[in-house]
Amino acid sequence: MTTLTEGAFAKVNLTLDVLGKREDGFHDLKSVMQTITLHDDVMITLDTGCGWALHCFREILPEREEDDDTPPESEFVTDGLPQDAENIAWKAAQVYFARIGKEPDGIEVCINKRIPSQAGLGGGSADAAAVLHALNRHYGAPLSLPALAELGAQIGSDVPFCVLGGTAMVEGRGERLTKLPCEAELYYVVCKPDFGISTAELYKAIDAQVITNRPDHNSMLVNLQKGDFLGIGGSMCNVFEPIVMQDHFDINYIKSVMFTYGAYGAQMTGSGSAVFGIFDSFEYATVACTMLKDKYSSIYLATTV
Repeated sequence: MTTLTEGAFAKVNLTLDVLGKREDGFHDLKSVMQTITLHDDVMITLDTGCGWALHCFREILPEREEDDDTPPESEFVTDGLPQDAENIAWKAAQVYFARIGKEPDGIEVCINKRIPSQAGLGGGSADAAAVLHALNRHYGAPLSLPALAELGAQIGSDVPFCVLGGTAMVEGRGERLTKLPCEAELYYVVCKPDFGISTAELYKAIDAQVITNRPDHNSMLVNLQKGDFLGIGGSMCNVFEPIVMQDHFDINYIKSVMFTYGAYGAQMTGSGSAVFGIFDSFEYATVACTMLKDKYSSIYLATTV
């Protein structure tokens, strides 16, 4: 047996525009995406001799009393996470083996989830990209990075970007990628409120609206290249955010807390419901995290990848 390990890194949308509905029923998008250090851990064991298996879970550490020196015992919960072929990481392994024309004698995939679900952070897509990277490395890298991204496009719109990573302009359904220079070393505070968003319903809602405020992608590209924090914050725009804010005041509240404690910009990522703020100072970012923890439990501090 052989065991492979890979980090699966979350993404945020610095800009996100919906350009229209396509004939195939999907939507054309244009977005500047950024990988951040918030990540899941993916472990793959090959040649188990026991068929295919997948375990997807969250590790929860109980709170300790101040005077308790006993190491806490972890609790592993699945809370609705797919444990079979419905998981996009399983599909990633399927398309990879189909592409290279071989398959191991059994495979077991274990995913320790840190990226929250229904957040717009690309957690499932990141897991799939991690599987593609780990398998390709193990088999001697027969597929180039663009070829891996093409495989990813078969299973999810965000997977190609998660394969590429870093900073990129993403267009079409997510299959057209342009790597971007970025001189900004930012701290990201990510807050996931206690509700999720139906992506399908959100697309229906945006199809029925006239979008009046669209992102200036060129301005974002210039500011990223200059490392202009204020310019990056001012160029952030997500066309989904005003629709979600109509029913969920938490989005605006979280943004206001982040701005109060020094964020250059703050907005919802993807189709939500997570909100992120960008900071140039670790100290300011940690203060924002502390203040948000009074009301929300899913708070994360990350940096640029």
